[in-house]
Amino acid sequence: MRIQSLFAGPAAPAIAAFTGVAAVMGDPYDHMDGWGIGWWIWMPIMMVVVWGGIIAVIVWAIRSSTGGDRSERASPLDIAKERLARGEISEEEFERIRQKL
Repeated sequence: MRIQSLFAGPAAPAIAAFTGVAAVMGDPYDHMDGWGIGWWIWMPIMMVVVWGGIIAVIVWAIRSSTGGDRSERASPLDIAKERLARGEISEEEFERIRQKL
């Protein structure tokens, strides 16, 4: 058995790591795995997309968990009906509101 074959297996990851580092350090113009200057354009765009998505998910989660503001979706007649049901207004006042609407 040759001595080279004994060290080839355990040393392979170290050799691969060393050659990878040497290749990157040897070529100062090969940044970002060959993207060149293009990554300067795509990186800010992707950051806006990612952070925009994260913020949109957070806003959606908060709005869906709190139920939102019901007054934005309810019609004036629905609000008057709810006020009548709670006893805030009388039936005469409800009829007057309904006729005006």
